[in-house]
Amino acid sequence: MKRHLTLTSLAMLIASASALASPQLDPSITHQPKDNVINVYGPGGPDTALRHAAEAFTKKSGVQVNVIAGPESKWTQDAQKNADLIFGSSEQSMSAFVETYPFITNQDVEPIYLRRAVIAVPKGNPKNISGIKDLLDKPSRIVVTEGLGVYNTSGTGVWEDVAGRTGSLADVQNFREKIIAYAKGSGASFKAFQQQSADAWITWIHWPLNHADKVDYVEIEPERRIYRDLTLAKTKGADPQTQDFINFVNSSEGRPFFTREGWTR
Repeated sequence: MKRHLTLTSLAMLIASASALASPQLDPSITHQPKDNVINVYGPGGPDTALRHAAEAFTKKSGVQVNVIAGPESKWTQDAQKNADLIFGSSEQSMSAFVETYPFITNQDVEPIYLRRAVIAVPKGNPKNISGIKDLLDKPSRIVVTEGLGVYNTSGTGVWEDVAGRTGSLADVQNFREKIIAYAKGSGASFKAFQQQSADAWITWIHWPLNHADKVDYVEIEPERRIYRDLTLAKTKGADPQTQDFINFVNSSEGRPFFTREGWTR
């Protein structure tokens, strides 16, 4: 009996954690995206390049494109109503969206750009940090981004990938001891980096590029550098102009909006 209760409790805990990690679909909502407007949903970060591309596409075609980004909890209800396009900030991020939303599948997902992880540092780089080796060799206060099992973010596990890249457990142990904040999402990480007087924040290149007035950045050594992608998934029943927007984003005309924020191919 005791074993049965323990297994039941474990199952309930797993179900509860799953519910926290992935928004629940509202069965009262019908996905009806065809409204002659392209509605694009996804996480904060990649949205800045997508917004600039959307503005240029609208100016060229006359088709309105709305880019709605941020924590999934803020846009999931609207996405269930009218999403034409979902974007993910990494493969694991998009996989979670595919698991959640029945109007996209793995076959709909298209990786379109990559970007690299970097070390964000305070303006002027007062600790003269030159790479991960410096963070390992010197006393450091580091902020990292994590989903913590309840939040969809491309930052999940990136610090571990970087620290453990050379196969040294000692490096992972060393790095971990210096982490002062595990923040849910890049926006929260950026805030923690500033508020907690951190020396370094492991993040994606577009964050310091888009906030150059507040932070500088240092490249991660090539042997430790991590890349993750930007993916697009066109929804079932999407407005037909959605494919035109995807083609524009992939074209030589759309590419500069991404390359200037550190996205590569």
